[in-house]
Amino acid sequence: MTEDWVLYEVFIRARAGLEHKHVGSLHAADARMAIEHARDIYTRRQEGVSIWVVRSNDIHAADPAEAAALFDPAGDKIYRHPTFYSIPEEVKNI
Repeated sequence: MTEDWVLYEVFIRARAGLEHKHVGSLHAADARMAIEHARDIYTRRQEGVSIWVVRSNDIHAADPAEAAALFDPAGDKIYRHPTFYSIPEEVKNI
């Protein structure tokens, strides 16, 4: 029965070496069904090499009102930003 189905968030990796990206949501009875539905919906033209599905209820987000307190402490740590490195042109993905 579809009223028992759970909302899942779908993440697809386009190619090996790249990160998974959120591509959408779908309802499914379980994780296996969610992966199969995600394959059918989001990789019809072989757009992906890997699929992740996560129950929407299991995703927790930071409160946007607390963004300054959460992110500002890293602002003065310039060594955390890759601005001091040159990347060769032949390197496509890092």
